[in-house]
Amino acid sequence: MRQFHLHLVSDATGETINSVARACVIQFDDVRPVEHFWNLVRTERQLDMVLEGVQENRGLVMFTLVDEKLRRRLQDFCREVQVPCIPVLDPLINALAAFLGVESQRQPGRQHALDAEYFGRMDAMDFALAHDDGQSSWDLHEADVILMGVSRTSKTPTCIYLANRGIKAANIPIVPGCPMPPEIEKLTRPLVVGLTKDPDRLVQIRRNRLKLLNQNESSTYVDPEVVRAEVTDARRMFTRRGWPVIDVSRRSIEETAAEIMMLLARRQTGGLPGLPSEGSIT
Repeated sequence: MRQFHLHLVSDATGETINSVARACVIQFDDVRPVEHFWNLVRTERQLDMVLEGVQENRGLVMFTLVDEKLRRRLQDFCREVQVPCIPVLDPLINALAAFLGVESQRQPGRQHALDAEYFGRMDAMDFALAHDDGQSSWDLHEADVILMGVSRTSKTPTCIYLANRGIKAANIPIVPGCPMPPEIEKLTRPLVVGLTKDPDRLVQIRRNRLKLLNQNESSTYVDPEVVRAEVTDARRMFTRRGWPVIDVSRRSIEETAAEIMMLLARRQTGGLPGLPSEGSIT
């Protein structure tokens, strides 16, 4: 395993550069970056600390600074000590400026402004928490998306991720012997999506869950035959109601959410919400 120092320098929260760096590094096998995370770098003194860190642990530097004076100083220093220095957003910003025919504002943290979009995300987050696990079913009509699925099919974390994108998401568990909320039958606005998972994988996850809770593992909750029947019955219900189904067995939360957002976009443009994509949606 090859290790290297990676300095991530940002004048805002650093979410962007962190995501870009991880997306790039993951493409290389047998390497592990030792990350040095420098966020909210907006003054000369703060940049001094960055330069000291780069001097002590020389390695690749990636940055998203917009202040021209700080950018120049960082780049000059990196040239002096002979380490790569990459302005990760410059190619896209320059291309947008050329295409639009206007100059960028070069203002740190503009994506985190407390604007209508920000408060929309906060409202969506409140909605997801209030409508987790079948709660508050009386106003499900206000949801953009409702996720259905048996226990441990990643409904809650997917809803939270969608909420962070400003999408109001609720989730309802499918429990053997328990009827669905009657409000489901009357819904027309929300997109209802069924989540499913490989039964064997589901049993493994549920067993781990019970161990964490120090609960008895002999219950039907982890019985392979019972779980298999749960999954089958849920899929039959999804098919009967014409709801699109996403198999989350080998999907990350981000990938599942991306599929749901694609379904929403298709629905808004008049496409078929249940149109399958390769091997994931049925």
